[in-house]
Amino acid sequence: MAYTIKQAAELTNLTPSTLRYYDKEGLIPILKRTPSGIRIFDDIDISWISLICCLKNSGMPIEEIKSFMALCLQGKNACEDRKKVLEKHKESIERQIQTLEHSLNTINYKIDNYKEIGIFHIDGH
Repeated sequence: MAYTIKQAAELTNLTPSTLRYYDKEGLIPILKRTPSGIRIFDDIDISWISLICCLKNSGMPIEEIKSFMALCLQGKNACEDRKKVLEKHKESIERQIQTLEHSLNTINYKIDNYKEIGIFHIDGH
């Protein structure tokens, strides 16, 4: 199925300007255009954009996403390289999760402590 940039934005929960930026940065390299240059998105593009969002939202820099997408275009020849990139990124996500869990435990401890002593105001009132 073919989608306009507005439809693709709605499907991906992104703005059209974000999609234009991703295209300009070469993150959607197989994106088709009409003869007049209007972007035409298809289901494969939507899947690529979802992967881009996953990687970006989990902390992968745009330049690394570009490199990963370039590896994807190489097909089977780059399978092992893609796997290594994803394994490295997974380790980074796991470290982030550990840091967030530690922070959450500290905050929960503080909240419970405030409940015990009946004080929860920062302003001292």
